[in-house]
Amino acid sequence: MNRVQLGRRWIGEKAPTYFVADISANHDGDLNRAKLLIRLAKEAGADAAKFQNFRAEEIVSRHGFETLGKQLAHQASWKKSVCQVYQEASLPWEWTKELKQECDQVGLEYFSAPYDLAAVDMLDPFVEVFKIGSGDITWVEMLEQVARKGKPVLLATGASTLNDVQRAVETILEINPHLVLMQCNTNYTGDPANFRHIHLNVLKTYRALFPDVLLGLSDHTPGHSTVLGAVALGACVIEKHFTDDTSREGPDHPFSMDPLTWKEMVICTRELEAALGGESKTIEDNEQTSVIVQRRCLRAALDIEPATVLSRQMIHVLRPAPEEAIPPFELSRVVGRRTRVKLCAGEHLTWSKIE
Repeated sequence: MNRVQLGRRWIGEKAPTYFVADISANHDGDLNRAKLLIRLAKEAGADAAKFQNFRAEEIVSRHGFETLGKQLAHQASWKKSVCQVYQEASLPWEWTKELKQECDQVGLEYFSAPYDLAAVDMLDPFVEVFKIGSGDITWVEMLEQVARKGKPVLLATGASTLNDVQRAVETILEINPHLVLMQCNTNYTGDPANFRHIHLNVLKTYRALFPDVLLGLSDHTPGHSTVLGAVALGACVIEKHFTDDTSREGPDHPFSMDPLTWKEMVICTRELEAALGGESKTIEDNEQTSVIVQRRCLRAALDIEPATVLSRQMIHVLRPAPEEAIPPFELSRVVGRRTRVKLCAGEHLTWSKIE
């Protein structure tokens, strides 16, 4: 399997899952709040704090959304217009240096998803990783510009067809081999019904089509089920939205994770990683005594004199099974043989005790 370095950490085979806390718009327009969320994400076990650099006039068309007639999908619950929400949620570019410094200070990787071409160039001196959001998977110009920076790229694939994914992957890989392909469902309502639309098994398709590309999950569902399933299927990177209070007003708070649920997710994932283990089936170190007390062996059903021909009725199959005892699968080889020594009732049989 390929390996990719995301800043301070290598990801890939046998490496711990890499957790990206997407703070996104949860800064609520407050730089100090953004820094607080960085510190909380570190305490909760994140490896990276990710932001989103968009400017309303460069990501949405006021005319376009107004002519739709109504606000759709998760935007239907917004009390303000789409353009106003994006304007208020935008991240000032002048925060970038301070956010990077805050991440460096606490030991988190800082990066962002640029949503216009100028943002790519602005971010480049400050990041070692780029994220491309699902909505830009068909914007080849953006894919190429990000790829040309030569840094690892996380590509989300929500609301996409396989043709969209193949086009985007091929575009990036022609320029840059360091790609993490992330399964994603871009429904931000937090509805439990969304679990039917996650399709984690798409990761198997990605693995078959792109064997040299690392896999990940960008997720917006509650709880840990999708994360654990994705890791079990080979995902190396997990991205979830992060806030300190899901009841706060804002476009991303309701479906984000808080420090407590984030920490639970990391703990559960580390337990899963330990449980997945290797592919060889062996008796584990912690089972060595269980083999003795739970397995059966061949034992004398009664007192047996030396030179006695053993019949099936003379043999019990009982626990425990000392290491030298004859196991039950050898029963057919034991019946009909003669004893070399006297056997007491209940005594286990060994090959040295029979001829």
